[in-house]
Amino acid sequence: MSKLNITGVKPGSTSLKLTAGKITKTVPITVKSRNLLSYGPASGNGLTATVNTDGSLHVTGTATGQWRGVVWTFPCPVQGTVKLSGTSIAGLSFNIKCLDAKGQQLGDQMNLGNSVMAIPAGTVSLFLNVISTEATPTAKVGDLRIQLESGTTAHDWMRPGGF
Repeated sequence: MSKLNITGVKPGSTSLKLTAGKITKTVPITVKSRNLLSYGPASGNGLTATVNTDGSLHVTGTATGQWRGVVWTFPCPVQGTVKLSGTSIAGLSFNIKCLDAKGQQLGDQMNLGNSVMAIPAGTVSLFLNVISTEATPTAKVGDLRIQLESGTTAHDWMRPGGF
């Protein structure tokens, strides 16, 4: 029996047709993004985020205060160790918190300063937060490419699969 390895090039769905003698089998294949985040357009606390065609976030506005901004909560797609990476906009930061079934934070938040962490046991959802770091927030316009992926190595940014 021989082994077949397939490497996905980009997210999407296709099928693989295998033939051995008179037997043919079609196998569906789905390539998912390694970026585990899930977000869509959102606004809050003076900031508005839209999703660019490449999947990055376009952020505009002036936050209503320091540590305030726009948030997303979505089901946690993995367990184990994850790596957070991305680009930023001066005066804005992003972090991810792990939440239990009651919406309570588990463990420390992930940010670029502690970008490799284990997802705590009991995590059911993730909370993505884009916030102002300025004591007196100023107007912002820019794009963020935030990536959360399994493992300890940051790869080139890839659009999230879930938005």
